[in-house]
Amino acid sequence: MIAELVSSALGLALYLNTLSADFCYDDSRAIKTNQDLLPETPWTHIFYNDFWGTLLTHSGSHKSYRPLCTLSFRLNHAIGGLNPWSYHLVNVLLHAAVTGLFTNFSKILLGDGYWTFMAGLMFASHPIHTEAVAGIVGRADVGASFFFLLSLLCYMKHCSTRGSSARTWGWFLGTGMCAGCSMLWKEQGVTVLAVSAVYDVFVFHRLKMKQILPTIYKRKNLSLFLSISLLTFWGTSLLGSRLYWMGNKPPSFSNSDNPAADSDSLLARTLTFFYLPTKNLWLLLCPDTLSFDWSMDAVPLLKTISDWRNLHTVAFYTGLLLLAYFGLKSPSIERECNGKFVTNGKQNANGHSCHSEVEYGNSEIKPSFASKVENGIRNNASQRTQLPSTENIVVLSLSLLIIPFVPATNLFFYVGFVIAERVLYIPSMGFCLLITVGARALYVKVQKRFLKSLIFYATAALIVFYGLKTAIRNGDWQNEEMLYRSGIKVNPAKAWGNLGNVLKSQSKISEAESAYRNALYYRSNMADMLYNLGLLLQENSRFAEALHYYKLAIGSRPTLASAYLNTGIILMNQGKSEEARRTFLKCSEIPDENLKDPHAHKNSVTSCLYNLGKLYHEQGHYEDALSVYKEAIQKMPRQFAPQSLYNMMGEAYMRLSMLPEAEHWYMESLRSKTDHIPAHLTYGKLLALTGRKSEAEKFFLKAIELDPTKGNCYMHYGQFLLEEARLIEAAEMAKKAAELDSTEFDVVFNAAHMLRQASLNEAAEKYYDLAARLRPNEL
Repeated sequence: MIAELVSSALGLALYLNTLSADFCYDDSRAIKTNQDLLPETPWTHIFYNDFWGTLLTHSGSHKSYRPLCTLSFRLNHAIGGLNPWSYHLVNVLLHAAVTGLFTNFSKILLGDGYWTFMAGLMFASHPIHTEAVAGIVGRADVGASFFFLLSLLCYMKHCSTRGSSARTWGWFLGTGMCAGCSMLWKEQGVTVLAVSAVYDVFVFHRLKMKQILPTIYKRKNLSLFLSISLLTFWGTSLLGSRLYWMGNKPPSFSNSDNPAADSDSLLARTLTFFYLPTKNLWLLLCPDTLSFDWSMDAVPLLKTISDWRNLHTVAFYTGLLLLAYFGLKSPSIERECNGKFVTNGKQNANGHSCHSEVEYGNSEIKPSFASKVENGIRNNASQRTQLPSTENIVVLSLSLLIIPFVPATNLFFYVGFVIAERVLYIPSMGFCLLITVGARALYVKVQKRFLKSLIFYATAALIVFYGLKTAIRNGDWQNEEMLYRSGIKVNPAKAWGNLGNVLKSQSKISEAESAYRNALYYRSNMADMLYNLGLLLQENSRFAEALHYYKLAIGSRPTLASAYLNTGIILMNQGKSEEARRTFLKCSEIPDENLKDPHAHKNSVTSCLYNLGKLYHEQGHYEDALSVYKEAIQKMPRQFAPQSLYNMMGEAYMRLSMLPEAEHWYMESLRSKTDHIPAHLTYGKLLALTGRKSEAEKFFLKAIELDPTKGNCYMHYGQFLLEEARLIEAAEMAKKAAELDSTEFDVVFNAAHMLRQASLNEAAEKYYDLAARLRPNEL
């Protein structure tokens, strides 16, 4: 247990500096804006929606079905709300638990010695894990790994008790259940069943490739055949169920997510897809350059045979084949036991003897482990638990490295990324095991003590360097600004664009504009960046420039509803009513099919309809306005804030003298948001009109209480007082309104009018002069 505890402690200690980190990057969409985490959302929705809260069967769904991970986020939300500390704490504890399980798994293969320590410490400290642990959405990978290892350990128990204990099928049931849980944390978790099969065939039974078919044909080991058949059946059932649940359709991604998949050149697609595993292996071996995002042009396409990176591809697959050959070739007489070489069961180095359990010829193929007594030891067998040979561990390490990575290779379907560091969390187990067993083999092979020490300390130094890199990289995940700045070198377009959003939220307007323009310099057709720059310009009253960038954004992505919305708003404010009307109508007709974020799209479409209704309202077309408002209510997504829409419905009914309907919608507005000031004012006016004066006054006063700095509230109350012939009070309200909103023509002019009616002519003259200066052409 010492190795497990020490490795877990290191995994915990290295990530303590992430507890103070904020939500970063994908955390916003998966947690902060995910409706499935809210208490008012039925928890069962988690099992019908994808990881981001979109209905799985929707054409724009990411198809990432991870309900157990989302459920863990919901529990975090229920306990600590949106405090990121508790979310990070769960991630760190999960990583420590996974590290302990991996170390225990390594002990079964490497023995209870310092090489097990090395494997566990290497996994605990590997920098490739920072995205999965420091980034909260990476919990999907860490949680999947936890159940992945539990499933694998259960299967190893099943193998060791098979044929000798009734509990063996209990262990197999545990294997299946944990594999299912792993898949429900993240899709690649189901690959543990294939890794288990590799363990059973090539490690426990030590079969070679040429022995598999004869073994099946001659029915030499029916228990092995039954176990593998059940693994296959369960894996097929899980995959089939998942495919059915997501609508029997693969997800669709934008070309920037995976440029190679969108390439028209078969050669470019083939060369790039073959090269990407090489790049991933390099990140495992030398994680010097890490990034929050590897999409777009972070890894340029390999378009020709002459691209020098093809040499890396050739070297990678050559090395992979050599390792596979080494692991699967016919065994020599010499093998290892507890890190010592033995020949024919006799040790040729200092230590204890080791009995070989594999016989060849026509005899039965026996497992490579001599089981302990409690696991049903064979007669005359050694009671020392045997360790698998280096060849066995190499095969298992390669399976751990390769099989969980296969879903990310674009081999069976295109994925929505080029490289994703968190996807390497499970494959890194195979990598750490492979490096450790390689170092151990060299250590045993060399004879000189100096060389042994060199190998040992070099491995230890690698762990130290990995740990230092992890601690430093965790600093980049402290907040979004640091994270995006760290990614500029790898993916400048995405990093600069996201950094612009952060700087804008910090009110660093000029820096944000510069960041957006830098992003567009690297990739000029990014619709989101064009839109964000347009929004920044619009908020700073640079309307002509904003319209230009909105037009470019729409040209790059014709389904970008938010760009239509803001274009229409600018045109409406400029008095270009017909152009605004056409823009709003076009936006309202855009379907949400194949969109990455249908919720945001529906929000924009609803807002477009709301503004179109306001346009009709201002033109006096109240029935048209009502028709549009009703359409907006029908299309309104669950997360849309409807108070303004309901209030405008009431206004339209009020103009049509349909007072009961107006009152209904004013009340609906106040029910949806009890502190909605416009609804207090408009409902107050209706109450005054219907003779409920005291109630009306309460609503006007409540509006002022909600926001004492809003001149419009005083103006409405003043008009009410004027109608009640309370002239002095009305005049005071008028002055207050004009002082607070001295740049608003309507407020200043109405204040002057109310002061004149109160016979305060000198004060009225002052505000008439101010109104004239605001709009010299109207007075």
